[in-house]
Amino acid sequence: MAESFKYEITEELVVLSENARGWTKELNRVSWNGGEPKYDIRAWAPNHEKMGKGITLTDEEFLTLRKALLNE
Repeated sequence: MAESFKYEITEELVVLSENARGWTKELNRVSWNGGEPKYDIRAWAPNHEKMGKGITLTDEEFLTLRKALLNE
């Protein structure tokens, strides 16, 4: 049996896009299984009831990405 995991969106930062079915691609701060919140980019169903695949970044990874994008 697969183990479930817990998540809490601690801060909603920005909605990047929305598709015709109402799913949104968002940048949020998410705590996974009670851990420290991390930056998270993924697709969410309306009301955050389901999620798609995404990427989670530590604070350091996020700052590196931000710096690279600002230097573009």
